[in-house]
Amino acid sequence: MKNLIELGFSKTENELQLSNLPVKGSLPEWLQGSFIRNGPGTFYAGDQQYRHWFDGLAMLHNFSFSSGRVDYMNKFLHTEAYKGVVETGKITHSEYATDPCRSLFGKVTAVFDQRITDSAKVNVGKIHDKYLAFGETSMQIEFDPKTLESMGVYKYEQKYKQHITNAHPHFDFKENAAYQHVIRFGRVSHYRMLRIKANGQREVIGEIPVSHPAYLHSFGMSQKYLIIAEFPLTVYPLKLLFQLKPFIENYKWKPEKGTTFYVMDRQSGELAGKYKTDAFFAFHHINAFEQGNELVLDLDAYDDAEIINSFYLNRLEDETMIMPAGHLKRFRIDLTKKDSVTSGLLSDEIIEMPRFDYEKYNMNGSYQFVYGLSLNKDQRRGFFNQLVKIDIKSGKSKIWGEANCHPSEPVFTARPGGKSEDDGVVLTIVLDKEKGNSFLLVLDAASFTEIARAEVEQPILMGFHGEFFR
Repeated sequence: MKNLIELGFSKTENELQLSNLPVKGSLPEWLQGSFIRNGPGTFYAGDQQYRHWFDGLAMLHNFSFSSGRVDYMNKFLHTEAYKGVVETGKITHSEYATDPCRSLFGKVTAVFDQRITDSAKVNVGKIHDKYLAFGETSMQIEFDPKTLESMGVYKYEQKYKQHITNAHPHFDFKENAAYQHVIRFGRVSHYRMLRIKANGQREVIGEIPVSHPAYLHSFGMSQKYLIIAEFPLTVYPLKLLFQLKPFIENYKWKPEKGTTFYVMDRQSGELAGKYKTDAFFAFHHINAFEQGNELVLDLDAYDDAEIINSFYLNRLEDETMIMPAGHLKRFRIDLTKKDSVTSGLLSDEIIEMPRFDYEKYNMNGSYQFVYGLSLNKDQRRGFFNQLVKIDIKSGKSKIWGEANCHPSEPVFTARPGGKSEDDGVVLTIVLDKEKGNSFLLVLDAASFTEIARAEVEQPILMGFHGEFFR
């Protein structure tokens, strides 16, 4: 049996197009559409190896459902970073934690020729009529959902130069608008909040000037507000300009700064307030909503940013490594007072890549269930190896796990016409170390038990986020 690194953090041997995968169990007839997931397709460029889970070249995977059957295809995003590797056999663009090998002279000239990756490997989504692969640099990649062919770069703003963004835009389905933030580095940097209207028009909602911007993987949105949780993992922008270290290694953890919540009015763009609390870190905002004078935010919180270091491949090789634990945590901000942030745990389960019924319950405080990747909280060694469903009202949870298997992010898909919040299925891709391949797993969302699985003939590398498109 091969280990996790050999199967889940290596390289994809083949781009496949497979019809009618063998299915064990029974797929619901109502499950019609495509489950598309994003993530690294290889951690190698010739003999060179990328260093971190967040590096690598982007690959899309599509499981297409129709009449109780499922087809599969996978394809690399044909970005400039991908083309550079194909043409040279070497890493040519700067990634999250990997830079191209350069001489001292090359490091100096890199200031004037910054080849930042366009390998948008983190998430997928649809902004109006465009299907996009999302990354953390300013270059998102449009793709054809039927063929997975790359269709060029999508930018949130054409005239204004952005440096980085996040891979988790928000959507207001009633308003038919998308929301995103970008960061422009400079002597004074700015968190810049954008609205993308139904006709594709972009408008700037507001800006927040900062001297040492934080690493931000996501942000929060309620009915009235946009929220940035500024963790004390910050950077001096000139260090990024000179690019003497890979991107994330320029950021420093400074817990004495604490965490600041910036709350911006969604309509006027005015800063409604800054609210400080103790230092913590999170990749993922989950949900946000108002309750009277309070703004409530649910995040997947860590004590510090050590989780980033845990995803270096040389750390993941050690399957006895104790992974830092993220937990669902609820923050309450009294908008009428300063220094009014309180918090508490919603569950003691370890969780990452949290998902819920976003389409129905985003910005809605009545939601109850959160799904995510997990580790046994009493045996925290190795990589994520189970799924968890958390009832945030009762604190109770349900677990799915199988020996020698590593699932990916669980994506809830509601049954059309379903009446309960968990009436639907949960979709995930599971790496099977014993068999040396991967399978699509379909769980009944209510009972959190398996109803079907469909095997793929090769391993699918450990990836990130996905969406179900009807």
